[in-house]
Amino acid sequence: MGQAGSGGAGSGDQGEIGVAELQDWYKKFVTECPSGTLFFHEFRRFCGVLDNEEAAEYIENLFRAFDKNGDNTIDFLEYVAALNLVLRGNLEHKLKWTFKVYDKDGNGCIDKAELLGIVESIYRLKAACRKQPDDGTPLLSPEEVVDRIFQLVDENGDGHLSLDEFIDGARKDRWVMKMLQMDVNPGSWINEQRRKSA
Repeated sequence: MGQAGSGGAGSGDQGEIGVAELQDWYKKFVTECPSGTLFFHEFRRFCGVLDNEEAAEYIENLFRAFDKNGDNTIDFLEYVAALNLVLRGNLEHKLKWTFKVYDKDGNGCIDKAELLGIVESIYRLKAACRKQPDDGTPLLSPEEVVDRIFQLVDENGDGHLSLDEFIDGARKDRWVMKMLQMDVNPGSWINEQRRKSA
């Protein structure tokens, strides 16, 4: 669909959204929510996970990250801004967005319980996370993933990850980057869901 899939979500900044692509996004948006606002139950259907309880927590956090003004709805501008970010944004912007998804209570830091909840949700959502990695490293449980991330990233040892620690940790360590972005690579996951429902 459009140019979104042509460069891949992982290729970084891909420039402006094309008019044709924007029109495709708008058609999909108004088809799903003719009122012009997307509520959470509609968002779940929109993402193709209406009956998927494994995805519930992750989708709830995605919805909150898309809902920039906190009014419990997503309007078209919020939708376009979020899609543009996850499909085309640079690494720092994507990490800031991922941080927002993980920071469930919105207090500006991530504690172990928040990170564990997301990692467990992602493990349930993506069975592929349960497979042995290609590099031969042993599979870690969600608790082990969280503990290792905090050991590597929590520079001041306060049991909370600030945005700066989160971004710095991801940039310094490839494993941390992979684990922090295992939130389904939102760009490719969103494209896959949109293709399924098209």
